[in-house]
Amino acid sequence: MSRIGNKPILIPKNVNLNIVNNIITVIGKFGILFQNIYKCNKVIEFKIVKNLLYINNNNKNNKKYKSLHGLYRVLINNMIIGVSLGFKKELELVGVGYKVDYISNIRVLNMNLGFSHNIMIQVPNEINIEIKSEKGKNYFIIIKSCDKHLLGIFSSKIRSFRKPEPYKGKGVKYTTEIIKRKTGKSA
Repeated sequence: MSRIGNKPILIPKNVNLNIVNNIITVIGKFGILFQNIYKCNKVIEFKIVKNLLYINNNNKNNKKYKSLHGLYRVLINNMIIGVSLGFKKELELVGVGYKVDYISNIRVLNMNLGFSHNIMIQVPNEINIEIKSEKGKNYFIIIKSCDKHLLGIFSSKIRSFRKPEPYKGKGVKYTTEIIKRKTGKSA
């Protein structure tokens, strides 16, 4: 039996949640999110009582439905948190000459990461970008969105262009990330 799936989800006052034809719609101050519920016609049921959402699994013996029970609970909870509070990730560019610029009118992130060319990446409409830079310090990219899944994919794509290396620590890293440093050759 899923322990996570049995927990009720608190729906804040400023969030509207609708379930129609296996499509869950969550509307809040930061945006609108949709989630399609696949292959769970009458097995997984959703009940809204006052400001709590209960997710019930009617087939507790099937392993597939047990896993979907917990999965949908977590996805819906992340949607509610996203539209009411939002999610945020911070990336830091560590390296000499590493720069980033955000062109807001065409929604393009222009990065100079030590290659012979600049890397330009299109920013989705659901994501907001903010650049922090101080003279003589590293550049920071602050990425905000109501969709946790899209935020994770986009930030990992930016990080994948120049992953931090263990000898000098150069690259694009999360601000919470700790890089294990290695010693080079000793002369």
